[in-house]
Amino acid sequence: MHFEKTPGWLDWYQGPSTPRFALPPGSVDAHCHVFGPGARFPYAPERKYTPCDASRAQLFALRDHLGFARNVIVQATCHGADNSALVDALRNSGGRARGVATVRRAIGDAELQRLHAAGVRGVRFNFVKRLVDCTPRDELMDIAARIAPLGWHVVVYFEAADLPELWDFFSALPTTVVVDHMGRPDVTRPVEGPEFALFERFMRAHPNVWSKVSCPERLSRSGPPALDGQRAAYRDVVPFARHLVETFPDRVLWGTDWPHPNLKDHMPDDGLLVDFIPHIAPTLDLQRRLLVDNPMRLYWPEEV
Repeated sequence: MHFEKTPGWLDWYQGPSTPRFALPPGSVDAHCHVFGPGARFPYAPERKYTPCDASRAQLFALRDHLGFARNVIVQATCHGADNSALVDALRNSGGRARGVATVRRAIGDAELQRLHAAGVRGVRFNFVKRLVDCTPRDELMDIAARIAPLGWHVVVYFEAADLPELWDFFSALPTTVVVDHMGRPDVTRPVEGPEFALFERFMRAHPNVWSKVSCPERLSRSGPPALDGQRAAYRDVVPFARHLVETFPDRVLWGTDWPHPNLKDHMPDDGLLVDFIPHIAPTLDLQRRLLVDNPMRLYWPEEV
């Protein structure tokens, strides 16, 4: 089956640079995706965008190039609730990948067990209206109750302005809750301002809530560095991510977000993204917690 990529949608960066930052041994890229290939794993009819293909082989090659040991692969919205591409990647990872799936209320116990055996350890609930049609809250709560006995967690993706309206629902979830990309703060506002302070308060009030300090390329207004050898990319995002890493060192994760879906202004160099890490986790202890200890505890607890 042939799919035409959404106009203006950028392909992922070919030939990423070699990071200067040496990742701690055993580091985990805790947020990335696979797209298709569409000819083998068709994109969902209800999708709101059509991506370029990004295969498991290409993802694993990037993992090795950047120096990661493992991946956490998150089901992409363009695949809907068909987790076939995700499961295929997990089964071909040699045990070096775990997954976050999208499921519907009607999923059977046998299918949940099949996903668990493949390496799925969570489900994702997306509240970003430009990407998905939101699922009713009662259905999401039913799903959370189904997956909790498996030890899975819930990943939530939302815009910062929507947190007040979602607070009670998130608070009622019976699992660990992992927030994508710091809840997408407006980085033109101060870290100590009311919007980000509300997110910090949410994390303080709920010890089961974690955050990914990822995707500076999506949040930044200053953008990547000029092509002059400067590698301190996305400086305006650093204070937000560093604050969470230092405040909640045992509840933060980091990932590349490869292959960076829905970007139209620029496509990040994944080597530069890795070099962003020591700016937000400035000590060896914080780096190890962020990249090794935390993701291993959440996704490979049997090895901790």
